[in-house]
Amino acid sequence: MVDVRDGQDPYIEHRRLLFATAYRMLGSVTDAEDVLQDTWLSWSTTDRDAVRHPKAYLVRTVTNLSLNRLTSARATRETYVGPWLPEPLLTSPDIAAEAELADSVSTAMLVVLETLSPVERAVFLLREVFGYSHAEIAETLERPEPTVRQIARRAREHVQARRPRFDADQTQRRRVTAQFIEACAGGDLNAVMELLAPKVTAWSDGGGKVTAARRPLYGTDHVARWIVGFLAKPELADLIMEPALINGELGVLATLGGDTVGALSFDLVDGRIRNLRFQVNPEKLSGLTADNSLALP
Repeated sequence: MVDVRDGQDPYIEHRRLLFATAYRMLGSVTDAEDVLQDTWLSWSTTDRDAVRHPKAYLVRTVTNLSLNRLTSARATRETYVGPWLPEPLLTSPDIAAEAELADSVSTAMLVVLETLSPVERAVFLLREVFGYSHAEIAETLERPEPTVRQIARRAREHVQARRPRFDADQTQRRRVTAQFIEACAGGDLNAVMELLAPKVTAWSDGGGKVTAARRPLYGTDHVARWIVGFLAKPELADLIMEPALINGELGVLATLGGDTVGALSFDLVDGRIRNLRFQVNPEKLSGLTADNSLALP
């Protein structure tokens, strides 16, 4: 069955939107792809003639599958080894060029969304990111519209209170990224320290699979010494660090022997790095290959 408007199957037509919804809901490339697979299986057995609005049907399916998966994932994360960070994703320049779009998929925003309940997260994304009406969200989640309005207001206030404030100057970000890479490659402790804000915090997600700090690190001296010491390990002598668009923002991609081994995202405040998020869990790096980069809607 195909969409009679353009001859294309609605699932294929809306796949980018469906992935974008699942990824923002789950903060996981792997889980988002699994949700899309389950959505396709459901769609392939659906009586298409009975579906008046395929896009709405598909978004509803993805949202509810993501809700189910997120609920179970939260239980798993309670026993996660060390800090949990979302899976990074290479994104196209289209996202970085649109500030609001880039913010909605940034690592910092995904971390904030983790503090919402699954339902709050779904309502916030459908309303604030994808622009659905309260009535449409109510139908999707099978909840009364007044309840959805209350959830939307509560979620919006929660996110606004925790949303990080950072510099949006892309020229400055490119400069700081280049300087950070150069300082790290040269093992220059003082240069690294000069790039960090006084109240800098660093998180590293190794998931117990590889070496990473089990707790957040605080302060310029502590964070800088940890970074330089970590990179000085003999097994990382051939590590290559390069700028890359990660989750809509310029970050750093690390490769070793041609394999992707990590990603760094960060926030800039007054021209200095305020928060660093190192993702080095090998099970969370599938979204960092060139052929997997997506121009998320």
